[in-house]
Amino acid sequence: MGQLSFFSADARGPRVADLAGPLCGPGQAVSFGRGTAARVSAVVPDRWRADALLAACAERGVEAEIATSDEGSPLVRTAVRADLVPLAAGWLRGAVKAVPPDFELDGPVLRLWALVAGRAVPGGYLMGLDPHAPDTHRSLAATLARAGLPATLVGPRGGGPGLRVSGRRRLGRLVELVGGPPAGCGPEDWPVT
Repeated sequence: MGQLSFFSADARGPRVADLAGPLCGPGQAVSFGRGTAARVSAVVPDRWRADALLAACAERGVEAEIATSDEGSPLVRTAVRADLVPLAAGWLRGAVKAVPPDFELDGPVLRLWALVAGRAVPGGYLMGLDPHAPDTHRSLAATLARAGLPATLVGPRGGGPGLRVSGRRRLGRLVELVGGPPAGCGPEDWPVT
């Protein structure tokens, strides 16, 4: 795979398909109307993350709103739309979340993943995974490795589930791919070298 950067990958412009980023983490896709429409949603731990994800949706021409989850956390959910059907169909096997077999990461997708579920941890940066979809964890680890970011799978005892990217070169590559921090982001929430 050639070297991508956040900026070169983004030169094609924001795409609806970039919303796979939240699905790499705890985001969910839901199909409606016998597969004629879909929605993407993600519960995030911080309001700045919700605001940034809302802005990312708007950049992609996708209307979204911020609500509150049953647990009191910010919840970002898109409108129910026909153009989200391919994304939802790729990430669902029936009602079960699954990584599409041909899924590849690029800068914008990684950025949205970090935005929804990333944080600094001792010795690296943790890309959070969906605790309710453990069957996605190894596939996402392999996908991250193909993007030039081999990572260690971390379980709940280590602050996960997540994929820990460590080492100066790998962290430098991650920083290159995700770009600078969004507004409101603290230094503990965005990768640095």
